[in-house]
Amino acid sequence: MSYSLGIDAGGTYTDAVLLNDENNTIIQSNKALTSYPDPLEGITEAIDGLDPVRFMDVKVVSVSTTLSTNSILEGTGSPVAMILIGNYDIKQELPTRHFLQVKGGHDHNGVETNDLDEDSIRDFVLQVKDKVSAFAISSYFSVRNHDHELRAKDIIMDLTGRPVVCSYELSQDLGAFERAVTAFLNAQLIPVTERFMTTVESEIRSRGIDAKIFMLKCDGSVIGIQSALKKPIESIFSGPAGSLVGASFLAERETCAVIDVGGTSTDISVIYNGVPEMSDAGAVVGGWKTRVKAIKMETSAMGGDSHVWVKGEKINIGPRRVIPLCRAAVLYPDFLEQLKANPIPSKMRIGVNYQPTKFYLRTDYEVLEASPEEKEVLEAVKKHPTSTTEIFNRIKKYPTSNVFDTLIQKRLLQPIGFTLTDALHVLGEYTERNVEAAEVGADRLGSLVNMDRYEFARYIKREFAKNMACDLVSFFLDGVEKTEIRKIFDIQSPAKFKIEVPVVLIGGPVTAFVEEMQDILDADIVLPEYSSVGNAAGALAAKGIRRFEVLIRPASMAAPDWEFLVFSEQGKSNFYEYKEALDYAVNLGETTVLSYMKDAGLDPSHIKIDIKKEEVIPVGWKTPMETKLVVLGVGDRDN
Repeated sequence: MSYSLGIDAGGTYTDAVLLNDENNTIIQSNKALTSYPDPLEGITEAIDGLDPVRFMDVKVVSVSTTLSTNSILEGTGSPVAMILIGNYDIKQELPTRHFLQVKGGHDHNGVETNDLDEDSIRDFVLQVKDKVSAFAISSYFSVRNHDHELRAKDIIMDLTGRPVVCSYELSQDLGAFERAVTAFLNAQLIPVTERFMTTVESEIRSRGIDAKIFMLKCDGSVIGIQSALKKPIESIFSGPAGSLVGASFLAERETCAVIDVGGTSTDISVIYNGVPEMSDAGAVVGGWKTRVKAIKMETSAMGGDSHVWVKGEKINIGPRRVIPLCRAAVLYPDFLEQLKANPIPSKMRIGVNYQPTKFYLRTDYEVLEASPEEKEVLEAVKKHPTSTTEIFNRIKKYPTSNVFDTLIQKRLLQPIGFTLTDALHVLGEYTERNVEAAEVGADRLGSLVNMDRYEFARYIKREFAKNMACDLVSFFLDGVEKTEIRKIFDIQSPAKFKIEVPVVLIGGPVTAFVEEMQDILDADIVLPEYSSVGNAAGALAAKGIRRFEVLIRPASMAAPDWEFLVFSEQGKSNFYEYKEALDYAVNLGETTVLSYMKDAGLDPSHIKIDIKKEEVIPVGWKTPMETKLVVLGVGDRDN
């Protein structure tokens, strides 16, 4: 008997699951808190909860992680130099201060527009080689001809030996600046991902597991560990991709919509016939628009740990994440008494950062830059829960709300507060932590809006369910204002939105929302077994997917039947016959897909290849003015 091991290192929890390969069912799962900044401790703890006797028979390990996304968001990636080749019109700040723009590049037909300025590249590389860990190169129209990127790469490798990423290797889409950013972020993540995967592999091998190791990509597919190290940028958003594929697998629905409720956010996505729906635009992470292909996803800053706070007569949910009261009472034995004794702030002062349930912790992050007032607050806050009253007693004044906001954004303070998780504890629907702390919090906040603890908790749960339903409907009604959709769910009416695909719920607290969602929507709401470890299941259920895009165009519009150009990630080729160009493109796509599957450790005999062709043929033309081919290969892992 053989098994597969799935691991997901998420933002809050690290999950591990064991899959029986013979009947494709999960036989064991375990959850552990994710450890920062090194996720190894959380991974080790998650695996420790599984039966070690079965490890000798594990043939496949598949890993999903938010490491890449978090590294970009937190700015903890390695320093990278960027070289832009060609006539770039730079209208925004670049992601690095080590950059160079030089002459070179090509036009839309792949014809060189200027000689490459190799001397300037050499001078720049020698200046920065000791200040950076990698280089990123993007040349104008490199998707039509990447000779200049390759030449610049050779120069850098000769002078430094450091990793070099070319933009054409990551995307065949137009948009030179976005490709440059994509190459930069990829180069930045190479050392981080290498450390992570080396650590994971070492941990796996130390347990006597001799298995192929895969990594989940943000398009919902898997890739071999060595290939993943070359393009770590493709693992951004692999968490949501894992939940989508995992939900489909656990619910046994090839087509379904998925609502994934995490600690920080709620993600909506959809899968059709086992293949995730992809976004037309590149993934956006940390404010940077990339050319990375990712699943289409609707994300809202609303999760199980979203802060619930009261101001005036209004109850607010989010957007900031906090440590739930029920969990803080477990982590800090004196916290419950602190919570009970904490006074209610005055009406004038009460707000998101001044609540009777709000406390602060000092983190281990280094203070790089802080104002005198910020330093004063940091000195007053300890590494155990500290109330605003305690801060006042220590510095003899109440800090402004903006000071708290800034310190939280800098990750120097970690807030504690009431959350959806606390509300579910009050209602008895999710009681893994300290119920009394949640009840005290509901009493304190409920008193501000004339509700008892149960009324307050039920209100929070209902509002959360409405928000989930709104996010789902908004996903399908692209272009309709979400605020207008949300208003509809506050109207008492027999009318409901009908969702014609099954809706699968994934995440820790979703068991409490099945009836609520069925009441709000006309839909088949599915809660699969092991829904709390959907991402780890997705890491195992994901298929190998490879998309290869080819563009065929006439070399000259004046003589459209005379010569044809074929553009792909493999470069540019010329043909005098259209059929010859088309046959070459199809063969190139199929060969590339099969080679990719083999390199990724996938079984070529279990690969299905589909070819989609789009043609633009003007009236009177014998051959297309433009042909776009997408060769899609889908394959299963070879256990």
